[in-house]
Amino acid sequence: MEPVLLVEDKAELRAMLHKALDRFGYAVEEAPDGEAAIEKVRSRRYLLVLSDLKLPGHSGLDVLREAKRAEPALPFILITAYGSVEDAVTAMKEGAFDFIQKPVDLDHLKLLLDRAAGQQELLRENLLLREEYAARYGFPRIVGEHPAMKEASQMTQRAAATDSTVLLLGESGTGKELFARAIHHLSPRAEHPFVALNCAAIPEGLVENELFGHERGAYTGAGARKIGKLELAHRGTLFLDEIGELPLSVQGKLLRVIEERSFDRVGGTQQIDVSVRIVTATNKDLRAAIADKTFREDLYFRIATVPITIPPLRDRGDDVLLLAEHFLARFRREFRKPSLALTRDACERLQTYPWPGNVRELQNAIERAAILAAGSEIDAGALQLLAAKPAPSELPQGMLAEQFLWDGPLEEVSQRAVAHVERFKIQDALRASKWNKTRAAEKLGVSYKTLLHKIRTFGLEN
Repeated sequence: MEPVLLVEDKAELRAMLHKALDRFGYAVEEAPDGEAAIEKVRSRRYLLVLSDLKLPGHSGLDVLREAKRAEPALPFILITAYGSVEDAVTAMKEGAFDFIQKPVDLDHLKLLLDRAAGQQELLRENLLLREEYAARYGFPRIVGEHPAMKEASQMTQRAAATDSTVLLLGESGTGKELFARAIHHLSPRAEHPFVALNCAAIPEGLVENELFGHERGAYTGAGARKIGKLELAHRGTLFLDEIGELPLSVQGKLLRVIEERSFDRVGGTQQIDVSVRIVTATNKDLRAAIADKTFREDLYFRIATVPITIPPLRDRGDDVLLLAEHFLARFRREFRKPSLALTRDACERLQTYPWPGNVRELQNAIERAAILAAGSEIDAGALQLLAAKPAPSELPQGMLAEQFLWDGPLEEVSQRAVAHVERFKIQDALRASKWNKTRAAEKLGVSYKTLLHKIRTFGLEN
């Protein structure tokens, strides 16, 4: 917990208040006058400020104004002499949390301190809630029965019990942030903040500012101190998504945080200590990035203490149906359509579609179909999935645009292209119908006899 800044020029009263704050369970830093107090609020973060109104040199009001410039949400409690209520009311209008009169009633002081500290924590929590507004509340549920998913889940549970760094690997949309949240919720840090930062979503010049924060005056337009993601995640977990996009200039500072648990804000000189668990994720090959000199090897070994690979949806077998039903159950409740169900052909389409966008694409497809469904069924067409396209490995030699064999008469070249398209469409229809030739012929709009002939022509009997 950050300390309370105690500002009092009278040594005996300062010692008495310091002792009381210790007894209340607060860490304390002292300032004997306004000038020292102003220097302190500019240099570091405090839980709150408890200051006498009358101070030599700079007054308590001066300290209040400077504290609010440095951190607008910082609670400020004034100690006033009898008869200074009017000055205290002025201070309240300028942003003071409350005031207490001399002689100080320690029970009343404790009440004010606890209320102010609670407000400060609530303000920070509300900031985090705004950043996580789209996240689902409660424990993250990882849906899947595929062996690769079970292995990833078991590794997640084992890693969560430690404080080691975790590197989540996998394609975009596979659910890396869900695993990061699971690590946080299963860890001893679960009661503290989970803060996420997508390194690819922030312009390169602003990443350092977002991560470490800045001091007032650090650059043009920095009118107040900004708390970075690292400080917001203090005692909790910081999730750095797309870590491979982190600029080299910032990678060294992150390495220092992991090794020394401290950093400086942009434009600051005060070392800030943090206790934070680092979880990272990427869909890039970081070893290739190391070879290209775009990612530091020493940082890689620090963040990859426990690497966990999350498989793409196309490699997870029947998990696609489990996830589809999981999402559909949620949207039944949200859209008040309790009877919605997937038809047989919709389930077959879900299983044969390659899912380039992984779990995220599946969720969007189910949500869209649930919204647009006029009745109680969702068929394959309602999923609005893109038509299957041949992968480069499925194209015949010379089929790529820059390599296509154009030699020969028009009819011959056209027949070559048509034959490839027919072969792919028949293969796709057969897979979608699980090699039921009657249903495949229906999907293709050809007779059963024509389909058998094409299968033999293209050598697809097996």
